[in-house]
Amino acid sequence: MGRTPVVRVRGRGSGRVSMVGMTCYKAGERSRLIYAVREYRGRKDQPKGFGSRDFRALLARARIQLGGPIVLVWDNVRIRLTADLHEFFAANTDWLTVFQLPAYAPDLNPQEGVWSMVKHELGNLAAADLGQITRTVKRKLKMIQYRPELLDGCLIGTGLAFEA
Repeated sequence: MGRTPVVRVRGRGSGRVSMVGMTCYKAGERSRLIYAVREYRGRKDQPKGFGSRDFRALLARARIQLGGPIVLVWDNVRIRLTADLHEFFAANTDWLTVFQLPAYAPDLNPQEGVWSMVKHELGNLAAADLGQITRTVKRKLKMIQYRPELLDGCLIGTGLAFEA
């Protein structure tokens, strides 16, 4: 009685799970979620997160999956403002139109709603290791991906108008 409970866990505590994604809308079709997840375990040869090359690959994948031009509403994450991404945007104006969100506007970014749902899933998770966190994140993203009404809620929640 009166003793503080202690939960022992395995591992060094290093590592992280990074996510990048796009909530996509195309008139007459279901909303879509296109994403990537990366696990970082603290190794020197591993990238800690996503770089501009990863963002370009995600945009190219979205173009293929959506089958047409993309209007990208882009937030102000620092990595996304690099010169090579601006060059990529400029070189692909035939299929890519970019609008920059204000400096801090999570309420205008539908992807923030997706991240909120994923983080809610992690709120009570007592993971034994980094792999369990990664599996939980992927499972939740896949569940959201196949429930377009959740994505529609994130899009509508921004208050932005979507017209054909």
